[in-house]
Amino acid sequence: MANLMLSVMGAFAEFERALIRERQREGIALARQRGAHRGRKKALAPERVAALQRRTPAGEKKAQLAREFGISREPLYQYLRTDD
Repeated sequence: MANLMLSVMGAFAEFERALIRERQREGIALARQRGAHRGRKKALAPERVAALQRRTPAGEKKAQLAREFGISREPLYQYLRTDD
Protein backbone atom coordinates (compact mmCIF):
# COMPACT_ATOMS: atom_id res chain seq x y z
CA MET A 1 0.00 0.00 0.00
CA ALA A 2 2.85 2.36 0.85
CA ASN A 3 4.48 1.67 -2.51
CA LEU A 4 1.23 2.53 -4.31
CA MET A 5 0.84 5.78 -2.37
CA LEU A 6 4.42 6.76 -3.14
CA SER A 7 3.89 6.08 -6.83
CA VAL A 8 0.68 8.12 -6.92
CA MET A 9 2.30 11.04 -5.11
CA GLY A 10 5.29 10.90 -7.48
CA ALA A 11 3.04 10.90 -10.54
CA PHE A 12 1.05 13.84 -9.18
CA ALA A 13 4.23 15.82 -8.44
CA GLU A 14 5.53 15.13 -11.95
CA PHE A 15 2.23 16.26 -13.49
CA GLU A 16 2.21 19.44 -11.37
CA ARG A 17 5.79 20.25 -12.37
CA ALA A 18 4.89 19.81 -16.04
CA LEU A 19 2.04 22.30 -15.63
CA ILE A 20 4.36 24.81 -13.97
CA ARG A 21 6.91 24.51 -16.78
CA GLU A 22 4.20 24.94 -19.41
CA ARG A 23 2.90 28.11 -17.74
CA GLN A 24 6.45 29.39 -17.44
CA ARG A 25 7.11 28.85 -21.18
CA GLU A 26 3.87 30.66 -22.02
CA GLY A 27 4.82 33.58 -19.78
CA ILE A 28 8.26 33.88 -21.34
CA ALA A 29 6.76 33.77 -24.83
CA LEU A 30 4.33 36.56 -23.95
CA ALA A 31 7.13 38.63 -22.41
CA ARG A 32 9.23 38.21 -25.56
CA GLN A 33 6.30 39.36 -27.72
CA ARG A 34 6.02 42.60 -25.79
CA GLY A 35 9.82 43.00 -25.68
CA ALA A 36 10.31 42.59 -21.95
CA HIS A 37 12.39 39.38 -21.97
CA ARG A 38 15.77 40.33 -23.36
CA GLY A 39 18.24 38.62 -21.05
CA ARG A 40 21.08 40.14 -19.13
CA LYS A 41 22.37 43.57 -20.07
CA LYS A 42 25.87 43.87 -21.50
CA ALA A 43 28.58 44.81 -19.02
CA LEU A 44 30.24 47.27 -21.39
CA ALA A 45 28.86 50.01 -23.60
CA PRO A 46 29.69 49.76 -27.33
CA GLU A 47 32.27 52.57 -27.04
CA ARG A 48 34.12 50.72 -24.29
CA VAL A 49 34.00 47.47 -26.31
CA ALA A 50 35.57 49.31 -29.24
CA ALA A 51 38.29 50.68 -26.94
CA LEU A 52 38.92 47.18 -25.61
CA GLN A 53 39.18 45.77 -29.12
CA ARG A 54 41.65 48.52 -30.10
CA ARG A 55 43.85 48.11 -27.05
CA THR A 56 44.22 44.33 -27.09
CA PRO A 57 46.13 44.02 -30.39
CA ALA A 58 48.41 46.83 -29.17
CA GLY A 59 49.91 44.34 -26.73
CA GLU A 60 48.24 45.20 -23.43
CA LYS A 61 47.71 42.28 -21.08
CA LYS A 62 44.19 40.88 -21.04
CA ALA A 63 44.06 40.40 -17.26
CA GLN A 64 45.03 44.03 -16.74
CA LEU A 65 42.40 45.20 -19.24
CA ALA A 66 39.75 43.06 -17.53
CA ARG A 67 40.53 44.67 -14.17
CA GLU A 68 40.51 48.15 -15.68
CA PHE A 69 37.15 47.64 -17.40
CA GLY A 70 35.65 45.92 -14.35
CA ILE A 71 34.88 42.58 -16.01
CA SER A 72 36.30 39.09 -15.69
CA ARG A 73 38.45 37.53 -18.37
CA GLU A 74 35.69 35.35 -19.87
CA PRO A 75 33.48 38.31 -20.89
CA LEU A 76 36.64 40.02 -22.15
CA TYR A 77 37.32 37.10 -24.48
CA GLN A 78 33.65 37.09 -25.57
CA TYR A 79 33.88 40.78 -26.47
CA LEU A 80 37.09 40.11 -28.42
CA ARG A 81 35.44 37.28 -30.39
CA THR A 82 32.51 39.43 -31.51
CA ASP A 83 32.80 42.05 -34.24
CA ASP A 84 29.85 44.13 -33.02
